[in-house]
Amino acid sequence: MKKTYQGTVYPWHCDHFSHMNVQYYVGKFDQSNFNTFALVGLTSEYFRKNNRGMAALEQHILYKKEVVAGDNIFVKSEISIAGPKVVRCHHFMYNVDHEELVAETTIVAVHLDTIKRKSVALPEFVHQKIKEL
Repeated sequence: MKKTYQGTVYPWHCDHFSHMNVQYYVGKFDQSNFNTFALVGLTSEYFRKNNRGMAALEQHILYKKEVVAGDNIFVKSEISIAGPKVVRCHHFMYNVDHEELVAETTIVAVHLDTIKRKSVALPEFVHQKIKEL
């Protein structure tokens, strides 16, 4: 697993129950997801030059512990192939101070042609880099 995000929970990330609202978990996991893609060569440059993109198909989140304003968090991630066109990313969010797991998510995404708006096979180099990780 690789570290793919680190940041701080700010008061505006919190809801009226004084803990981080679900929309910010999703946002931090989304940043982790794009950093994970970059680790296997699916970078913004690759997407632009090749008219490619990724689209989320499914996401599941498990909330383990509350996160509140002032907490520092980090995310560790891993990626696997779920099919010729599909990847599955697993992200684990931790509290920096306690190194305690606070949330985890699994995101399934498809590789697509952004002009034709159709799914396409992942390049071989992506399969190879995922095996190396």
